[in-house]
Amino acid sequence: MRSPRRHPLLVPALLCALAVLAARPTGAADDGEDGEDTHSADDLGISAQVARLYEDAAVATQQYEAGRREAEVQRAQAHRLESLLDRERREIAVMHEDLGRIARAQYRSGGGLPLTAQILLAKSPDELMRGQHVFSQANLAVNNAIDKSRRAEAALAADEAKAAAAWQDLEKRNTGLADLKKDIEEKLEQARWQLQGQADASVAAGACRGAVRLDQPRTGISSAWVTPVETYALSAGFGSGGERWANRHTGQDFAVPIGTPVRAVGAGRVVKVSCGGAFGIEIVVEHAGGYYTQYAHLAAVAVDQGERVTPGQWIGQSGTSGNSTGPHLHFEVRVTPEMGSAVDPVSWLWARGVPLG
Repeated sequence: MRSPRRHPLLVPALLCALAVLAARPTGAADDGEDGEDTHSADDLGISAQVARLYEDAAVATQQYEAGRREAEVQRAQAHRLESLLDRERREIAVMHEDLGRIARAQYRSGGGLPLTAQILLAKSPDELMRGQHVFSQANLAVNNAIDKSRRAEAALAADEAKAAAAWQDLEKRNTGLADLKKDIEEKLEQARWQLQGQADASVAAGACRGAVRLDQPRTGISSAWVTPVETYALSAGFGSGGERWANRHTGQDFAVPIGTPVRAVGAGRVVKVSCGGAFGIEIVVEHAGGYYTQYAHLAAVAVDQGERVTPGQWIGQSGTSGNSTGPHLHFEVRVTPEMGSAVDPVSWLWARGVPLG
C-alpha cells in the first residue's frame, strides 16, 4: 500500500488547475462560433478594411476631379486650335482669290503672250521694255502669292495634325477618366453593402462591434458647431407625419449614401452606443448646456461610449440599419439622452450659426 506522503504536491497542483479553469470565461471556447455578443478579430478587420476602402475611394475621387479639370483645360486648348485653323483657312481662301485676280489681270494685259508675239505687236522698243517690266512684276507677284499660299497651307496642315492629336489625347483622357470613375463607383458600391451587411448582423445580434477608427481629415474647422454630414440633401423634417412613425417625426433626416462619414456637430461626450431597436445603430452625444444629439440608422461607429469628441470629428458612417426605408442619417436634438424629449434640430443648429439647406 502506497503512502500518500510520497506525492505531497499533487493535491495543491490539482486545486490550482481547477482554479484556472473556473476563472476562464464560459464562452471562451465558443468565440466566433455560437456566441452572439462576440466578434472575431477577422470581423473587426473587415470593418477596418471597408473604412480604408472608402479612404482609397476618396483619394481616387480627388484624382478624378483633378483629371476632369485638366481635361477641361485641354478641351479649351483644342477649341483654340480649331479657332486658329478656321482663321488660317479664311486667310488661304483670300490668298487663292488674290491669285485668281492677279492671273486674270495678267491675262488681260497680255502677260500670257509668248515673247515673239510681244515683239511683233510692240510699236517701239520702249513699249516692249515696259511690257516686259510689267510682265516681270506680275510674275513676281504671282510667285510671291503662290509661295505665301503654300507656306500657309503647310502651316495649316501642321496645325490640323496638332489639333487632331489634341482631340485624340482628350478622348483618351476622357476614356481613362470614365474607367476610373466606373472603378470608383464599383468599389463604393461593394464597400457600402459590405458595411451595411455588418451593420445588419450587429442589429440582428443586438450587440455592437468595436469602433472602427477612421483617419480623421484635416478639416481646419474653427467653428464650435457644424452640420452632421458635410454634403447632403434634406429629406423628412422634424414634426412631419407618415406611416413610418407612431406620432410625428422626431428629427431631421439627411439623405446620404451608405458609408458617408457622420460628424459630431459639436464638442461633447458619447453617452450611448446602441445597435438594436428601431434606430438600428445609433450614437448619442451629450453637449454643454444640457442638450444631446442623436445619430441613427448608422452602418458603423467610430467612437466608444464615454469618449470625448470635437466639432467635425468623424464618429461613424451612415447606413440604413433599423427601421429605415433607405440610406440616410436620422439626426435628433434632445434635452435628455432618451427619445421623447426632442426639439427642432434645424432651428437648434440655426441658433448656433449652422443653417441647413
